[in-house]
Amino acid sequence: MLTDRELLIFQAILEDFTRTAEPVASQAISEKENINYSAATIRNIMAELEKFGFLEKTHTSSGRIPSERGYRYYVDHLVMPAQFRHVNIIKDIVKEDIIEFEKIIQLSAKVLSDLTNCTTIILGPEIFDTKLKQIQIVKLTHKTAIAILITDTGHVEHRSFTIPNGVKISDLEKLVNILNEKLTDVPFHKIQAKLSEEISTIIKKYIKSFDETIVLLQSIFFQEPPTNMYVDGMTNILTQPEFNDVNKIQSFYSLIENQEVILKLLQNTNKGINVSIGEENEHDMVKDLSLVTTSYELGEEQHGTIALIGPTRMEYKRVVNLLHSLSKEITYTFDEFYKE
Repeated sequence: MLTDRELLIFQAILEDFTRTAEPVASQAISEKENINYSAATIRNIMAELEKFGFLEKTHTSSGRIPSERGYRYYVDHLVMPAQFRHVNIIKDIVKEDIIEFEKIIQLSAKVLSDLTNCTTIILGPEIFDTKLKQIQIVKLTHKTAIAILITDTGHVEHRSFTIPNGVKISDLEKLVNILNEKLTDVPFHKIQAKLSEEISTIIKKYIKSFDETIVLLQSIFFQEPPTNMYVDGMTNILTQPEFNDVNKIQSFYSLIENQEVILKLLQNTNKGINVSIGEENEHDMVKDLSLVTTSYELGEEQHGTIALIGPTRMEYKRVVNLLHSLSKEITYTFDEFYKE
């Protein structure tokens, strides 16, 4: 543990570096109103902090910057135990009784990225973990149509398909009625069994083009389930001095565009706030970044993930507070939705 004066100097250096992205000199710290130590004393304290591995000296300046170990100490001892202050992030997004899952998540991602100047990623619950509430089929041309799947979370999924030869408009209308009667409130991962057993028997009885209709259902329900990933603030990284290097920018954009890597990083997020700093991240594309994640609840069994990606020089206390608050707000909002 740090002594009181070591902690005071360490926090002052960290705050200055977070604000300026420039190495911090002892003289600058000694001039602060709440610091009553001489520059010489501060230099000695900084040397001790460097010996502990909490500070680093850069090649271009005599000043110091926080190390990843220093940030880890700060997050573990000075941020995480703090009392969270509630911040209304999505209060004005929900109007009257209208709740659209996608709209709330998209706007939440934007607000969070604007408040933190980081990149926000929010994962919705997997579509196969949700229940079907309603299906609609809209004909676009004489050969194409779109199926609109509405889930119990308010998510709306559009699936386009080619209308098989022999399937009439009247057949599509009958099909929609059958599906809405038999599949409402059925989890997506159980739909295939339902179609293979009970529903196929009904279709054979009421729709002449049985084989073609089964092909149609395959194209609607058995596409690879999408992961609902919402990203905002990608260009925020361009404003960070650490990313003046074109190669770093390219690596970051490659990371965001690689959904497989993002899912691997985020899908198993534990409850509470999780902070990974620089080299603590498993994937090479995140070694220069900090990743702060938390989860939110939708109903009793579903959950999603909120993540912020930014430089290791991050306002951790503010970021942690905002993520905690947003998680609680989303969970509360959809709890109220389910009660109704």
